[in-house]
Amino acid sequence: MERASSRLGLLQGTLDLLILRTLVAGPRHGWSISERIQQASQDVLQVNQGSLYPALHRLEHQGWIKAEWATSELGRRARFYRLTPAGRKQLEKEADEWARLSVAIGRVLEMA
Repeated sequence: MERASSRLGLLQGTLDLLILRTLVAGPRHGWSISERIQQASQDVLQVNQGSLYPALHRLEHQGWIKAEWATSELGRRARFYRLTPAGRKQLEKEADEWARLSVAIGRVLEMA
């Protein structure tokens, strides 16, 4: 993540969580995943291709997503990624951990 990691100092693994969450709505190709994250974050997060594709390969290797070739909305062949049942479980686990971590960080920031 270009701006995201430099501006927000996001923790390692956050990109995986964002990708998994994006795929809940259904299969998407890489560019669409990146675009959706940017839109949902109101342009705060921008995922560059150099971060996205290694993350997609890593998630596929873990068995959390599956890739299949299909035709994009522009008529081009593209790899579409979809969440697997194992990926749904991992997403739930990571989202719970992120929520816990966010609350803890909030508590530290509110210290007097």
